[in-house]
Amino acid sequence: MSANYETITLAGGCFWCLEAVFDEVKGVLSVESGYANGHLANPTYRQVCEGDSGHAEVVRIKFDPGIISARDILNIFFGIHDPTTLNRQGADVGSQYRSGVYYHTPEQKDIAEALIADLNARKIWDNPIVTEVEPVKDFYIAEDYHQEYFARNQYQPYCMAVVAPKVNKFRKDYRELWRKA
Repeated sequence: MSANYETITLAGGCFWCLEAVFDEVKGVLSVESGYANGHLANPTYRQVCEGDSGHAEVVRIKFDPGIISARDILNIFFGIHDPTTLNRQGADVGSQYRSGVYYHTPEQKDIAEALIADLNARKIWDNPIVTEVEPVKDFYIAEDYHQEYFARNQYQPYCMAVVAPKVNKFRKDYRELWRKA
């Protein structure tokens, strides 16, 4: 892996969706599904799903800023999920499904806040963005079976109904950033 990379951690509903999309983005070096910004050390998937750990389902993205910028990463992020619903993405409900940008640098914080202000000003959505912008406080990698979940389970009903449409939206709307285009 290149020594020249940045890391950003994002929450936008189920981590399977985000991982599947960002696996296809030019300049992304790795994507790991996990849990962040909760209060329980080493949470399990069950603890996160029960809502007691305070964690969000997240992806930790390592990317080459010489190929893709943090702003482009965030543009994709805001384009593939609904950042206006508090603790919810579609049928997935709970604080673990909240929308969040967990920045690793002050510059990422500034970019996220400016982008949110711009998107709100342009009224892209009917409601204001509720995405939290906070420093990443912790990151715990999810269990092995969550890693590359969509790649290994494309025909699972949830993947076909929820994940695949987000991947297809990315491929259509961000073609220039698609690794395979």
